[in-house]
Amino acid sequence: MARTADKRVERSKAAVLAETYRQLTRSGISGVSIDEVSRVSGVSKTTIYRHWPSRSALLIDACSKLGHASQPPDTGTLRADLHALVTKLGEQLQSAAWATVYPSIVDAAEREAEIAALQTGLHMAFMAPFHAVVERARDRGEVQPEKPTPDVVAAVVGPLFYRRWFSKEPIDERFIEATIHAAVEAARSR
Repeated sequence: MARTADKRVERSKAAVLAETYRQLTRSGISGVSIDEVSRVSGVSKTTIYRHWPSRSALLIDACSKLGHASQPPDTGTLRADLHALVTKLGEQLQSAAWATVYPSIVDAAEREAEIAALQTGLHMAFMAPFHAVVERARDRGEVQPEKPTPDVVAAVVGPLFYRRWFSKEPIDERFIEATIHAAVEAARSR
């Protein structure tokens, strides 16, 4: 009998997370309603609150499904490693579900400590491959010792974020190449 109950619990949790994720990707964090999650998933609010003690806890669990950091490439050069990472990030920013949700996470992180912790974790995971390739390039002598890794990473990803969320200009191959060129030159210069 316990196995049946466990399977029901897992199905209920999966239904709640799926609906929460659907709401997140449609309207961001502010658009997630426990009442609506309950109604659409068919799982009672009391059951939802039994597994997630707060709306923030449910959001954090659902947001953990937004995306995973990629493995850092190791082509042997900073330029080629960055090209692989930036091309993938550019594609994700234009098509992945997390790219539509992330601004609402950043916004909510300004007011909720739990969401701020989530945003910090997501950011660190997404940026880890960039940090890894810059550190490896530093070891090869491609990055000046006095250049902080976070500054080099910001020089690469900042322009992509700007285009995605502010100027809405395309993130095309010409832009990717120009961004990488500027970041690599800045990393090499004294």
